[in-house]
Amino acid sequence: MLNTNAHLGAKIFTDEVPKAPTRDGFGLGTIEVAKTNSRVIVLCADLTESTRAEWFQKEFPERFIEMGIAEQNMAAFAAGMALAGKIPYIASYAAFSPGRNYEQIRTTIALNHVPVKVCGMHAGVSVGPDGATHQMLEDIGMMRMLPGMTVLVPGDAEEARKAVIAAAAIDGPVYIRFGRAATPVFTTAETPFQVGEALTLFESETPQIAILSTGTQSYASLEAARALSRDGIESVVLHVPTIKPLDTEAVLGVARRAGRILTVEEHQVAGGFGSAVAEFLAENHPVPMRRIGIADQFGQSGEPEQLLAHYGLDASHIEEVARTFARAL
Repeated sequence: MLNTNAHLGAKIFTDEVPKAPTRDGFGLGTIEVAKTNSRVIVLCADLTESTRAEWFQKEFPERFIEMGIAEQNMAAFAAGMALAGKIPYIASYAAFSPGRNYEQIRTTIALNHVPVKVCGMHAGVSVGPDGATHQMLEDIGMMRMLPGMTVLVPGDAEEARKAVIAAAAIDGPVYIRFGRAATPVFTTAETPFQVGEALTLFESETPQIAILSTGTQSYASLEAARALSRDGIESVVLHVPTIKPLDTEAVLGVARRAGRILTVEEHQVAGGFGSAVAEFLAENHPVPMRRIGIADQFGQSGEPEQLLAHYGLDASHIEEVARTFARAL
């Protein structure tokens, strides 16, 4: 029997799921949180339209700062503004922030533990035709290694909006990862979201495998789980929008119930979400585990759907790996 989260079921199991890029959640979330928190400001590195920072700029022009193509300056400037009492959100492509300004994020933001919210847009291979230079695949690993850094990877545009709002209340640095391509919006305004908590999207009574996913790959994982259930392979899908701090209680729970773990992420396999799960389980509850992600490669130019399929991140490949893994042990 399949148990589905009541807030999600109506959207998950229908062919008419609306789509929107998670970056839309940044634009909507910053406006919403700024209406109730006068300390919130937004800085952008010459990419206002692409990042949706222009939505905030139009609503709060006096609280928006265009830094130009100067990501290092943007990070250091934001740290100073935070030390002066502001809550800055800094927006650029993830390839440039944290890709280009990692040292400034490390030294001026993380080391000082100031509440700067680093918003990395257009992450992952689903950026598409922009190609390898703009397809940031290492950011989760880079940011989760920084002491005191909270790392959020929302599953859809609605959850991204909530993550942006929640970040303002965190007394310290936060990294939020966003995508460019329109992806299924499978959560609703009523779907629970709490920093540090995972969400069970569905679960069979006696799961044979647990699929742990983050970001927009959670919807593909749901599709894979549906296909598995039709063939009698029972599973649980745990959506993990907070990579750090990891919801270790939820991870431990599904590992104990299912006995084997499959992680899914649009990121390098090394150092990312799957690594965080593996590190925790290796020390606390070792179980057989597989990781799906980018296998020590850079991206390439192509349409988002083509690239996700090429790198084995589409639902059919997740299903195939899960099916083989569940039956092999």
